[in-house]
Formats: sequence, structure tokens, C-alpha cells
Amino acid sequence: MRVRLEIVAILAQLITSFIATGSFGIVFNAPKETLVKCGLIGMGGWLIYYLLEGYTKNAVLATLAATVFIAVLSQELAKFYKTPVIIFSVAGIIPLVPGGLAYDAMRNFVENDYNTAIGLAAKVLMIAGSIAFGLVFSEVINQMIRKLSRKKARI
Repeated sequence: MRVRLEIVAILAQLITSFIATGSFGIVFNAPKETLVKCGLIGMGGWLIYYLLEGYTKNAVLATLAATVFIAVLSQELAKFYKTPVIIFSVAGIIPLVPGGLAYDAMRNFVENDYNTAIGLAAKVLMIAGSIAFGLVFSEVINQMIRKLSRKKARI
């Protein structure tokens, strides 16, 4: 029974992350033919985040892993479909953005609960930093792969 509930919870997470990512693609004015792909990228990234965060209880590590997955897949899809990378990567990282946590941090600042607010704000900054680091790291990986493939082509 417990396994069935976990499968239902994962399925609910997948559906809602797909809808959220695809909907942001609409708001972001992504081309219609890329909306499902954007949704699938966001869904895959969220699945990685959800499973890793549940296993390790480390949201920063889970966000970093999910962001690298999203960014690498976005670059590959952009090459394959000849579209800008930003269409896939921006829509894909939307489920990972710590908006609710940032809201809680600001609410605690307003309520003069500074200790809780600073802890939450620090976590928001670490998660946002891991998103930025993951995007940059995947670009470095992409550039290294390009250089290696150019060297092989010359030989």
C-alpha cells in the first residue's frame, strides 16, 4: 500500500511539474512546437530533484543535479531542433526556483523573526546559486565536448 502511495505521489509531481513548465513556456512566449518538449524537460528535472531531495534531504545538491540535467538536455534539444537554448532551459528550471521559500523568508523579515528569516534567505541564496552554477557548469561541459569533437574532426 505504501509503495502505491509513493507512486501516486511521484505521478502527481510529474503531472504538475509538466503543467507548470509548459504553462511557463506559454507565458515566456515559446514556440508552440516546443511547449511539450519544455514540459518534458521541466518534468525530468523536477523528477531528479524530487527523488534526490527525498533521498538525501539536501535541496541544494538536488537542485544542482536537476539543473545540470536540464541544461545539458536543453543544449542537446536546441541543437537537434535548431532553436535557442534559452527556450528549453528557462522553462525547465522554473519548478526549481525557490519562490515559496523566498516568500517565507520575506514574510519572516516583516514579522520581525530575523533568525528564521536569515536561515531561509541563506537557503534561497544557496539554491539560486546552485541553479546558476548548474547552468554555467553544463555550458563548460558543452564547450569541452565541442573542442574535443573539433580536435577529432581535424585528425
